[in-house]
Amino acid sequence: MADQSSLTSTQEFALLRRASYVSLTASILLLAAKFWAFWMTGSQAVFSDAMESIVNVIAASVSIYVINFARQPADREHPYGHGKAEFVSATFEGGLIAIASLAIIFEAVKALVGQQTVDQPGLGTFVTFATGVANAALGYYLVRTGKKHNSATLIASGRHVFSDFWTSFGVAIGLLLVTVTGIQWLDPVVALLMGALLARTGYGLVRRSLGELLDEEDREILENLRDLLAVERPSGIIQLHHVRVMRSGHYHHIDAHAVVPEYWDVAEAHEKTDAFEAKLMEKYPAPGELHLHVDPCQRAYCRNCAVMECPIRKHPFEKLRELTLEEMTNPEEPTSKSSRAKSQNTKL
Repeated sequence: MADQSSLTSTQEFALLRRASYVSLTASILLLAAKFWAFWMTGSQAVFSDAMESIVNVIAASVSIYVINFARQPADREHPYGHGKAEFVSATFEGGLIAIASLAIIFEAVKALVGQQTVDQPGLGTFVTFATGVANAALGYYLVRTGKKHNSATLIASGRHVFSDFWTSFGVAIGLLLVTVTGIQWLDPVVALLMGALLARTGYGLVRRSLGELLDEEDREILENLRDLLAVERPSGIIQLHHVRVMRSGHYHHIDAHAVVPEYWDVAEAHEKTDAFEAKLMEKYPAPGELHLHVDPCQRAYCRNCAVMECPIRKHPFEKLRELTLEEMTNPEEPTSKSSRAKSQNTKL
C-alpha cells in the first residue's frame, strides 16, 4: 500500500501552489480587462462575461487554501485524510457560477426592457475575444496540472475557466453582430443566452462534485481498476467482489473482498494478499491504498482456480473467470451462491 504521507512532497506542493497562484493572477488581470471593456461599452453581454470572471477570482483564491489543506496527510481526527475538501471547493465554485448566472439574467432583462444601447461594440468584441483566448490557455494549463497531480480543485477550476472561452466567443459574436447590423437588442439577448449557459455549467459542476463528495460510483475508475486487476491478479486471488472506491481528493481508498484457497492459513493469506495489494497499487494511476477482506473459496471455484497444487480440489481447472464490473461491485459471491444452489437442488 502507498504511504499517504509520502505523497505530499515539497515538489508536488510547489507545482500545485504555482498553478493556483498563476490562476489567481491571470483571473484578476482578465477581470480588470473585462470590466474596463464593460465600462467603455455598457454592453450587457460583456457584463455577463465579467461576472463570470468574478467567480474565477474567488475560486482561484479559495483553491490556494484548499490545495494546501486537502494535501495534508491523515491524522487522528481525519483518518481518511483531508482530500474531500477539494470536492467541497468544487461544489462551492459551482454554486457561485449559478448565482452569477442569475445576476447576468436579471441585468440582461433590465437592459432589454429599458432598450439600453451599446457604445464602441468593436472595442468590446476585440477585448472579449482576446480575454477568451487567454482563458482557454489558462484552463488547459489548470486541467493538465490538476490531472497530473490528481487535484479535483484545479480540474474543476480549469474546466470552468476553459469553458469561459466559449462564453467569450459567444459574446464577441454578439457584439460583432451589433456592430454590423446596428441592432441593439442583440446585446442583452446574447447576455441572456450566456446566463443560461452559465447556469447549466454551474449545475453540472455542483452535480459532479456532490457525486464525488458522496462517493458516487465512478464507472471509469472501476473499468480502469478491472483492466489492471486482469493483468496483475495472481492465481491465488480466485475472485474479487464488493469492490468499492472512496475518493478523498487525489487519494483513493479501495476495499474489496477476495476469494482465496480455503486451505491457506491466516499467515499465508495475509502475506499473499499484502503482496498483491502492494503490487497493484504500484501500477494504480492515483495514489491510494487497497484493503482486501479474505473469503475462503469453499471449493465452489475449482473450475476457475489456477492454483494447481491445491490439495482439496474437487473439479479440474478449466479457465480463469473473467472479471466483470457486475461481479466486482456485487456485495455477494455470485459464483459461490450459484454453486451452493445447484448443490442444494441436487440433494433435493
